[in-house]
Amino acid sequence: MKILLVYPKFPETFWSFKYALQFIKKKAGNPPLGLLTVAGLLPREWEQKLVDLNVTALKEADLKWADFVFISAMAVQKDGVRELIARCKALGKRIVGGGPLFTVSWKDYPEVDHLVLHEAEITLPRFLADLEQGVPQHLYTAGLEEWADLTQTPIPRWDLLAFKNYNAMCLQYSRGCPFNCEFCDITLLYGQRPRTKNREQVLAELESLYNQGWRGGVFMVDDNFIGNKKELKEEILPAMEEWQAERRFPFCFNTQASINLADDEELLKSMVRVGFESVFVGIETPHEESLSECSKVQNKNRDLIASVKKIQRHGLQVQGGFILGFDHDPPTIFERQIEFIQKSGIVTAMVGLLNVLKGTKLYQRMEKEGRILAESRGNNTDQQINYRPKMPWESLLKGYNKVMTTIYAPKYFYQRVKEFLQEYNPPKGRKLHPRLYHLPAFFKALFIIGIWGEERSYFWRLIGWSLFKKPQVFPLAITYTIYGFHFRKVFLEQAEPERVPLTFPDTSPV
Repeated sequence: MKILLVYPKFPETFWSFKYALQFIKKKAGNPPLGLLTVAGLLPREWEQKLVDLNVTALKEADLKWADFVFISAMAVQKDGVRELIARCKALGKRIVGGGPLFTVSWKDYPEVDHLVLHEAEITLPRFLADLEQGVPQHLYTAGLEEWADLTQTPIPRWDLLAFKNYNAMCLQYSRGCPFNCEFCDITLLYGQRPRTKNREQVLAELESLYNQGWRGGVFMVDDNFIGNKKELKEEILPAMEEWQAERRFPFCFNTQASINLADDEELLKSMVRVGFESVFVGIETPHEESLSECSKVQNKNRDLIASVKKIQRHGLQVQGGFILGFDHDPPTIFERQIEFIQKSGIVTAMVGLLNVLKGTKLYQRMEKEGRILAESRGNNTDQQINYRPKMPWESLLKGYNKVMTTIYAPKYFYQRVKEFLQEYNPPKGRKLHPRLYHLPAFFKALFIIGIWGEERSYFWRLIGWSLFKKPQVFPLAITYTIYGFHFRKVFLEQAEPERVPLTFPDTSPV
């Protein structure tokens, strides 16, 4: 059997890091971990090829070679999925679809021959068994409360990758999140009880990556890495620290976690000792009523800025997610978001408009209220929304643009970088691993940003300050100037007149 695994193209988004990756001659941030895991579940004797359309073109010869084309995707990739399906069908190829997009919206893709939904550890063996018997079905789903045992998850097939194309590799320790935010589809896809791999598995995956020759960044893709803090602190992190030390810290890690990470000093110190450098935290909003609205209970009744700064002082860079468009957002929310972001020193601030994802509690509520206008595009930073907001949408869009043009304007961005670097304490006794820095990138940044860029005066002031006042953060200062260059470019492209304003159905009387 010949299996072609294809990962559709991502649009250019906040997280694509398109312009930043150009500095280091990489084509994508991370490889498709889901497809690599699926590959590990397939019979070893089957021939397999992986084509990631974010790093290479799909050749007609590859399609003709395949007996089956396996596609996995997220909602933001739906345009690429449509194009890929059309190409496969034109050649009469049988398609197997899975992953978050198909799991939530499988009825939208009747042309896909076999839909293997939910977690592959459960449904893929059922498909393979039927295929062996010559009776493969159209639809495979897991039961309502049927969740995969992650101790049975195989090591991803790293041998299918060209490492040189990627900035960082991916590993997964857990699935599921103990919280249940109204707008989030993670508990829909993976449940509210965090399930984890065991110590031996985590070490085996690290060793596999190491033996394949990878050195550098590793993204722990868990939606909430600290969902099971007890096991993490007692088993996983001590084992990872020992493994890293024995090999002189070949990897640096980043992940996602809830804000209550700040409440556990032991956990913070342990993560830094292991080699974690950054963590993405869903802040969402400084407005308490909006936090209550979306059931973001972990963020309520706390000093969010103090929590962020505590994490930073322990040696972790904080990336933050923010949302505009909650029903309880007051007219002052835009200024409050700007103030919060600047004071917090969160350099990488992903500010998005609220989008209603299918299947979430928010979707159910909005549907009952008759406020759903369209399916979400899966990209909350493209200045589009798919529901009727309580705030006049013109005001919402204008406010959103104000936030973005402010926080990523050179003056405010560089001010925020310095605010962070002053607070940040990089790990002592270990080399800092800037994920977007090496010598050619440095000289390219000097030329493109320091000479040509409109932000050049801010660039040189930051460079001078970091070199003379805090030289240990100099590589990170360079990295952030490259990030800022990317964020400004992406936002300017998305702010083109034809992309806005939003259009709503005409409800005026005839």
